[in-house]
Amino acid sequence: MKNLYLIKPLPLGTISPHIYGHFSEHIGGVFYDGIYVGEDSPIPNIKGFRKALVDAFKAINPPVLRWPGGCFAEVYDWRDGIGPKDQRPTRLNWWTPHDKRFEPNLVGTHEFVEFCRLVGAEPYFAANITSTTPLDIRDWIDYCNSPKGTTTYAKLREQNGSPEPLDVKYWGVGNECWGGGGNMDPETYAHEFRKYAAIMRNSAPGLQLIGCGPNGNDWMWTEKFLRVFHTSEHSMSGYSVHYYCGRSGDAVNFSNDNYYHLLAKAGFMENIIQRNWNLISGWGKQAQCPLFVDEWGCWHPDGSGPSKGYNLFEQQSTMRDALVTALTLNIFNNHCDKVKMANVAQLVNNLHCLFLAGKENFILTPTYHVFNMFKSHQGATAIKTAVEGQKIAFANPDNKRQEELEKLSVSASVKDGQLTLTVANLSLDEPEQLQLNPVGFQLKKDACITQLNAQDVRAHNDFDAPNAVEPTLISGSSDCIALPPATVATIVAELA
Repeated sequence: MKNLYLIKPLPLGTISPHIYGHFSEHIGGVFYDGIYVGEDSPIPNIKGFRKALVDAFKAINPPVLRWPGGCFAEVYDWRDGIGPKDQRPTRLNWWTPHDKRFEPNLVGTHEFVEFCRLVGAEPYFAANITSTTPLDIRDWIDYCNSPKGTTTYAKLREQNGSPEPLDVKYWGVGNECWGGGGNMDPETYAHEFRKYAAIMRNSAPGLQLIGCGPNGNDWMWTEKFLRVFHTSEHSMSGYSVHYYCGRSGDAVNFSNDNYYHLLAKAGFMENIIQRNWNLISGWGKQAQCPLFVDEWGCWHPDGSGPSKGYNLFEQQSTMRDALVTALTLNIFNNHCDKVKMANVAQLVNNLHCLFLAGKENFILTPTYHVFNMFKSHQGATAIKTAVEGQKIAFANPDNKRQEELEKLSVSASVKDGQLTLTVANLSLDEPEQLQLNPVGFQLKKDACITQLNAQDVRAHNDFDAPNAVEPTLISGSSDCIALPPATVATIVAELA
């Protein structure tokens, strides 16, 4: 049995609910036949949005949803998505299936904000700075946020069905500007950010403007960007970081070493956070801002999802993906003083998704269940934890070198007289017993424990077996916790 210490006198900070954010892009099957089925569809819907998805998504308290991209944002003109739907233009969209490389613009600004309101999430817009001007983005902000009847765009918004402001607070100034978002070098982007931000921040009060950070561990992007940006008279509200732990083996067919390798790569998120934070902290007050990890997740080879490769980047989600999710969310909780938003990519039918859908079919992935199990961390005070360590040795399948992975991933928080403890046992074959040792407080004996696991870590939900992987609720004690191999667990106990 190992000792797990829960140290309440050492708070780490408040866990921003936005750490549990999401991402939806006009790519593959995310919107059409995923989120949006149309008001005339025989599939049950609310204003065209798939009802089963709305209900399930709302249940996990989603705090924020990023849109319209991603890469799609880099060619998106917001004006295409307003006005009567039958009068909206159809544009090319090369991020959709090969025989449907068109964007019908059925989901535009109004529809997306309506979806956010249905599920209780704040909208987070990614502004296109690749193929538009600062005035184009100013006009979009004006359209979204200007008070009723004040400007031409506010009146146009009312004409299109929304008299009151849409209140879009979060705006990303570009997307992946080191790649498809302009292929810029960091110094050029720093100047572009300053130019766009100067116009955007004066277009409405209270805007949160997020700068585009690096691809993964490209530390030099951050260093070079900040070297130029720190002289700006304006600050950033957040600094975006994208990190995909990628793949190891296939989504479903992978070896044990592939399993551990992917988890080790997911664990590298901690380095991504700490290194970027150190760089930002080194450039003084003007550059200081929280991190927004607004794209993260696994990226398996195509073809494992229900559409068999038809929808771009659609992949199956196994118990391994659930463990990656738990490991990543625990890292965010433990670094809540640095990370204020994170957005898993993506919501449905794409990459590390919570849902898979096609026509009348709809299922929850194991990743969804982890978000549901972790939701009581939102807005709580994270406390320091310490666990007796043990490492797992494995052979890196890419180079056969011996590597190690921490066996346990842990985070804990306190809110409203209640402790939430989330633990992942990453070992494939060794169970774990944990003795809980509260420091500076006491717990009532009874605890509510939710566990997520499966007979095989490759297990997954599909349209034929939608409940193959689902959590179980058990009663237990706050003194000692038993964890089977490859298990995610949430322990909730009242403070004495």
